[in-house]
Amino acid sequence: MSNRPAATLMLGLFAGFVAGLFGIGGGVVIVPGLVLLLGFAQTRASGTSVATIIFSATAGAASFALGDAVNWSAAGAIAMGSVVGAWLGARFIEHVPVIWLSRAFVVILLVAAVRMAI
Repeated sequence: MSNRPAATLMLGLFAGFVAGLFGIGGGVVIVPGLVLLLGFAQTRASGTSVATIIFSATAGAASFALGDAVNWSAAGAIAMGSVVGAWLGARFIEHVPVIWLSRAFVVILLVAAVRMAI
């Protein structure tokens, strides 16, 4: 755990809540939280976020599945692509300067925000 266990646990609680509420990856909350609140390096924050996703995704999927709100064929297809994409992204991150990772993250969030607002 980080040197601030209470803050780390609160970040996880908030990220899980937001992920379950909006169906977004917890990384949208976890990565900025780890970088800005807990002082993690961008690459460590990304790796830590990805490592936590299996647990929050499992809890969220179980809750949604009980209400029959999951399209399992779409989820399976996305999961197959995600496995390959996540592996490639994890290998690629080692070759990208940290400043460009941060900038790309901001751009992706801004594009998503604008698209959802329109």
